Amino acid sequence: MPEMSADAAPSASTTKLRQVLGPVDGAVIAMSNTAPTMSIGIGMGVIAGIVDGRTPAIVLLAFLPILGIASAYARLNRVERNLGNGYVWVGRALSPFLGFQVGWIQIVGSTLYLAYGSQVCGSMLLRFANEAHLRSAFGLALDPLSISLSTVLGVLVLLLVSYAAIRGADVAARFQTYLIVFEYAVLLGFCGYALFAGHHAFSLGWFNPFGFDSVSVLAAGLVVSVYIFWGWDSVFAVTEETRDPRDAARAGYSSLFLMLGMFLLAAVSFGRMFSVPEMAAHAPQLLPYLGQRLASEPLAALPLLALLCSSVASLQAGVLPVARNALAMGRDQTLGRIWTRLHPTYATPAIGTLLVTGIAATLASLAIGIGTLNQVVAAAATSIGTLVSLYYALCGLACAVRFADQLRAGVLPALRDVVIPALSAVVLLTLGGYLTYHNWTTSPSFALDATNGRFLASVPVAILVAGLCFSAWAKWGRRAAFFRGAIGETPAGLDPAEVPTAAPAQAG
Repeated sequence: MPEMSADAAPSASTTKLRQVLGPVDGAVIAMSNTAPTMSIGIGMGVIAGIVDGRTPAIVLLAFLPILGIASAYARLNRVERNLGNGYVWVGRALSPFLGFQVGWIQIVGSTLYLAYGSQVCGSMLLRFANEAHLRSAFGLALDPLSISLSTVLGVLVLLLVSYAAIRGADVAARFQTYLIVFEYAVLLGFCGYALFAGHHAFSLGWFNPFGFDSVSVLAAGLVVSVYIFWGWDSVFAVTEETRDPRDAARAGYSSLFLMLGMFLLAAVSFGRMFSVPEMAAHAPQLLPYLGQRLASEPLAALPLLALLCSSVASLQAGVLPVARNALAMGRDQTLGRIWTRLHPTYATPAIGTLLVTGIAATLASLAIGIGTLNQVVAAAATSIGTLVSLYYALCGLACAVRFADQLRAGVLPALRDVVIPALSAVVLLTLGGYLTYHNWTTSPSFALDATNGRFLASVPVAILVAGLCFSAWAKWGRRAAFFRGAIGETPAGLDPAEVPTAAPAQAG
């Protein structure tokens, strides 16, 4: 990789990202970041246990507000495509401080996921090695429960996928395409076979949205179900690298509907194969368990291999948007200029990618010997749903405010641009508030433990408080142009003082 200087301003040829992605590439990135195989393999059992087997109904209900937010993203991206997406849109329509929080949540949440996800990926590598009857290597026991070995292997994978991301979003998308095709082939094969091989009778009650035992059960199921869709919006972080501004929206919609179809297929297949207690008992490994029930070795190992591919793809897809969100914030100088440095050959945010990878790898490595840090990272990954609900909701509200004049343009524009995004935002804010309340009330006292409800509720709050402190520094310390109205308009490598403040884009 050609040498770069972190301090020298990039040349004009390297201040612009290359437009190399089409709608299929974007859909692959979105699906990889959502990690549908992992969501199915781990999340479906958890959801089934919460809602007593009515998984299809809760998945469909959760999809509705997500679809409303996707509509808001598509509308906003049409008039202002920016790799900072929600950071810019919320900052312009609502408040620069709220916009900063959106960018901060995306960066911190994704970095913490990369730290936690790398350990999960390493553990899955070891589990697959054990499945292949490889129990030791170079005098080391290949124990999937070993945090140290799982972390080392996971960090190595993170470094490899980060290198591919530095080479270009198109290179990353091509690599992820092979993984996604394999994952979906395995899911379709095993879940499709389970539809006919299962001995539990199919029930329309699984799809009944009014059949939940209580409002609390409905809310708890919705929180988890909304979270399994998280990541589809990563395609908007590469919007400046797409050939057509509409490609991001096309990719976002197509990935969402494909994932919905896979989630429903898996939910019905699991319902046909397993009882609800059986699904809940095997939730952390429900997909490999399905493989063992339906096939003998070596075919039974395919679902585990699909999970491993999903974990690798999700790491790479996670690196892409976080580096680009940081680039967008660096362009406005709400973060340091080092985040704006693009690779002179590949025109990608290479230094930002390396920084994010380094921070995530450091957190994962430190967590080996520091139990409390490991608990913080695990708790952050567990409670990230609250923050996801918040920044999705803010983007929905930003769309409703920015296009409020569409209320007078007719029923369809009013519904599309204002009513549906606003209602979706209210639903997600309610869910986020419920999750915080639920976590806080499940434990009688606070403890530094990843299973302690009050600790889980406190971690997102701590992230938001830190974001407020950094935004205050960006405004009064850095004197960032972002807080003076030059939102999303500062080219990389330029001092904001050199760039005139432009009027907001028209909402037409």
